[in-house]
Amino acid sequence: MTDTARDSFHRRTGILDRDFALISDLPLFASMNEATLRGLLADTAVQRVARNTVLFLHGEPASRFYVVFDGWVKLFRETLDGHESVIAIFTRGESFAEAAMFLGGNFPASAATVADSRLLVVPTENFLRCLRADTGLAFNMLGSMSRRLHHMVRQIEQLSAKSSTERLASFLIQMCDEATHTCDEAAGPVTVHLPLDKALIAARLGMQPETLSRALAKLREIGVRTKGDEVAIADIDSLRDLSEG
Repeated sequence: MTDTARDSFHRRTGILDRDFALISDLPLFASMNEATLRGLLADTAVQRVARNTVLFLHGEPASRFYVVFDGWVKLFRETLDGHESVIAIFTRGESFAEAAMFLGGNFPASAATVADSRLLVVPTENFLRCLRADTGLAFNMLGSMSRRLHHMVRQIEQLSAKSSTERLASFLIQMCDEATHTCDEAAGPVTVHLPLDKALIAARLGMQPETLSRALAKLREIGVRTKGDEVAIADIDSLRDLSEG
């Protein structure tokens, strides 16, 4: 693609080169060449969304799905007694609500940002039209989604094999990497800030809030201290060893 065409695509959609690289790695799009993917994304738009903004509500027509470039989004349902049940938490490099597109119905849950976020909004109409016109593209996407399913199964197996403390250690390693971009090489003390409240972190890690509290207490044994949303890690190598079991 020429520089002029790339600049035009950026102005129209707001997608930067680094964003496009992230999209290309998503299981939904992994099998597509650059020209095909840019065609699919021609009517998309990048939006900056403030914290606590509702993106869609349960029962609304599923006319779009999202890719997270920055920030955090929760998927939730409200129970009959008015309480909120968090189903999933999504962050950078993850897509959500695309399954509803193929069902051709309504959103099965609600979604809202839990931090200031930068999201790609993908309208489903053009997306589905492209799939109907190109069966090869549709089959490639089915293959990508099948690989994603296998990856999710492996993740579930890993989660079931790891203790709550190991899962929390892995999460903190991820936060360190996103904050400093040097966690893989870092040693010694590191300080990170939790991007979510502890109830949402617990939901992300598949545990109850009280289990998260116990896991935090166990991490004190290797020099991890929390104060509000700040986590001081005395020795990142020790935390990395723990996260790997």
